[in-house]
Amino acid sequence: MWFTYLLAYLTFVRELRSTLAGALLLVGQVADAVATPFVGIESDRDDDFWLCRYGRRKTWHLIGTLCVVGSFPFLFSKPLGSHPSSQEAEFVYYAAFIVIFQFGWASTQISHLSLIPDLTPIPHERVELNAMRYAFTVASNVVVYTVTWAALGISGTDHEAQVGPPDGHVFRDIVLIVVAIGAFFSVIFHIVVRDPSRGGRRESRSRHTDEYIRSLVLDRSCHFTWKDWFREKGFYVVGVVYMCTRLYVNLNQVFVSIYIQRTLLLQRESIAIIPLVMYVSGLVMSLPVKFISRHIGTKNVYLLGAILGVAGAAWIFFGQSTPFFSHYQIYGVAALIGIASTTMLLASLALTNELIGGHTTSGAFVFGAMSFLDKMANGIMVITIQDLHKYK
Repeated sequence: MWFTYLLAYLTFVRELRSTLAGALLLVGQVADAVATPFVGIESDRDDDFWLCRYGRRKTWHLIGTLCVVGSFPFLFSKPLGSHPSSQEAEFVYYAAFIVIFQFGWASTQISHLSLIPDLTPIPHERVELNAMRYAFTVASNVVVYTVTWAALGISGTDHEAQVGPPDGHVFRDIVLIVVAIGAFFSVIFHIVVRDPSRGGRRESRSRHTDEYIRSLVLDRSCHFTWKDWFREKGFYVVGVVYMCTRLYVNLNQVFVSIYIQRTLLLQRESIAIIPLVMYVSGLVMSLPVKFISRHIGTKNVYLLGAILGVAGAAWIFFGQSTPFFSHYQIYGVAALIGIASTTMLLASLALTNELIGGHTTSGAFVFGAMSFLDKMANGIMVITIQDLHKYK
């Protein structure tokens, strides 16, 4: 919802100026970028505070969940009050809730990602967990787009009409449904998943050989702090790879709705159907990635995804001027971009986990630093594009 629909909602429903809409997304990205290293460092910290005895990772996940549930619905609702307000006042209103939401989002994402290297030291198991995580991420997005498709289809009387100010209540209802579903599964996560760091210390896993190896690795790396990462060359290399991957994935998400509405002039349901095609293809691709990576390696998997991504961009560049592209080829492009995005993202996450290795005591900081780079880069790119191509 954040990347795919916020910019479209602010532009088409709230009718904010394109620069203000882009600035709001930038505010969110900066807030997220600042929060991620902080959450990463704090999530790695062993603390005797009573709440942290619940588990370092799950404690921060719980805090983040509460922030997201309490703030996200306000982003897709008109400002409270009966009097009309200026666009600058709306900017301040939405910016406040965006900061709260992005802090919560950073808390949930970093704590959840850093839980993976805590759960297992084995590389292919980490790849498998990342693939499962991404598969469920894609599945959740499929739910979002399906709900949006249904809501826009039911509310619209003219199938050729595009999204506009009268659709404000539609987006509000969509967000309430999505937040309710997310809250439900977050409760399941906290009930079912056990945090290995619970009680402020690592659990003993010496009954089996691989568990014993893990404990040895953790003992050997216990003095590797977050400051030590700045002396590692691989930290910067993987950071750039992760940032570029997120730029490709997120910018496609941010501008697909506006591209569909402004450039292709497709019907209103298309802002749900085409992203749905992207994510379904991504979901399908997430299943064989772990097997492919075992045979050709993580770096070659990333290279494959990058080639597919360039092919998708070239297809759009050379084919978008024809009506056949707008009505038929766009679905093939969406599928190709979805496959490329999934492949590169899973490979970049696997590379990050390989970088962390046994240094899981500072693993959350690594994910936080990677996210800092990606959030700042995405925010700057969005407002730059918005400023160069004004929609109003």
